[in-house]
Amino acid sequence: MTVLQAIILGIVQGLTEFIPISSTAHLVFASRMVGLYNGVEATLKAEQTTATIAVIQLGTLLAVLVYFARDIINITRAFVVDHVALIKGRASASGNPIANAAGSDKKLSPEAWLGWLVIIGSIPVAAVGLLFKHQIEGTFTKNLWIIATMMIVVAILLALAELVGKRNRSITNLKIGDALAVGFAQVLALIPGSSRSGSTIMAGLFAGQTRETAARFSFLLSIPAIAASGVLELKEAIHKLPDGSYLPLTVATIVSGVVGYASIWFLLRFLRRHSTGVFIVYRLVVGAAIIFALLGGYISASAG
Repeated sequence: MTVLQAIILGIVQGLTEFIPISSTAHLVFASRMVGLYNGVEATLKAEQTTATIAVIQLGTLLAVLVYFARDIINITRAFVVDHVALIKGRASASGNPIANAAGSDKKLSPEAWLGWLVIIGSIPVAAVGLLFKHQIEGTFTKNLWIIATMMIVVAILLALAELVGKRNRSITNLKIGDALAVGFAQVLALIPGSSRSGSTIMAGLFAGQTRETAARFSFLLSIPAIAASGVLELKEAIHKLPDGSYLPLTVATIVSGVVGYASIWFLLRFLRRHSTGVFIVYRLVVGAAIIFALLGGYISASAG
């Protein structure tokens, strides 16, 4: 991978990780356009591409950590303080009730409760991701038929969520059901073309969350998922990627972080006043264009 390829992939990752249009789908296309790992055997190429994408995602992880630094610090502090208080038999001054085996009526602060929701919501994708790790890294999930289909399917589901969602619940009103709904929707994002943010925002809207709340919880939930996949792939990338990949990967990661921060800023402000309609239309157009290109023989479903 050259530095120019790295910059292009970093920009694509930063622009598309948090916008609900599927970063993996765009990165698969971008990697084809720039000729990433051309001449490599198909299975190894797919594994190298997956490793590259996962490592570059660490840049957007940094963007989330920086953007939500204050929230993360507050959640972590409250989580520790409240649970120490629970252990010592005291209750938080306000917040959500947490039931234990003894039926305790002690309360957690909203920040500590949000910490639990992030943990609960992260379990499904962690379990499924580890169980199907080989398939996720393989050629199946780089297939353009899969990508095009999921671009369209999630667009339709997102449109339905916009139509039926009540959009009257804020980040302080989330419950375990929200964490499970969004958490299982995040599993869908393991299939390229789905979009982590698209799937999780869709689930949040179905659950009655406001658009901004759905996006904010989606971003917080992305932290464990991106961190886990990035660290795991970073370990394997050392063995899978060719020599000389470290500098380009570093460049791509930095670029994706800077662009990703701007994308978070944009989307949260955009969703305060607008629906996800423009992204739905974009997904439908891109998905349909890929299918027509495949049917016409202009592109192949799998890169050779």
